[in-house]
Amino acid sequence: MGRVTTAFRVFVKALFDAGVATQVEQLLAGNTYVTTPIAAPVPAPAKPVEPPKPTQNPAITLLAALQREARLIDFLQEDIQPYTNEQIGAAVRDIHRDSAKLLKRLFGLTAIVAEAEGATVPVPAGFDAGRYRLTGKIGGAAPFQGALRHHGWEAKQCELPTYTGSAAAALTIAPAEVEVV
Repeated sequence: MGRVTTAFRVFVKALFDAGVATQVEQLLAGNTYVTTPIAAPVPAPAKPVEPPKPTQNPAITLLAALQREARLIDFLQEDIQPYTNEQIGAAVRDIHRDSAKLLKRLFGLTAIVAEAEGATVPVPAGFDAGRYRLTGKIGGAAPFQGALRHHGWEAKQCELPTYTGSAAAALTIAPAEVEVV
């Protein structure tokens, strides 16, 4: 089987490499000495491969932004039992203001239905169940009319910050802060 394998290998090499084909022709013509040296194929220059950029789950990015700009995670993780209602209320005002500002900037939040809660509003025929949730006595087919219990929210944009950290820190919501003395 050795000669068959060799013949097949020579056939394939000669088929795809003109230099090898020339050498085989010379050998078949009776030349015992090959005039063209067999050159190893020159590999194409390798393109520099950029390492993949670290990514962060968008949920972690949002939590990190809420922590960075409103200290929301600190507040939610804090045991608030020892504090008075006045102390908690004072802290919540800042967190509320800063969180709302961040959500407006990142998502452009707007109400789905502009009317005030409690107002009578129509629900059109063919309504999207992802935009309207009906409760109460629902019978028949749309259009419906009812009291608005929550105006709903929708995002007009989604502009999360771009993650620039390392892969190792991709799950970090807020780095540990160490004051060196």
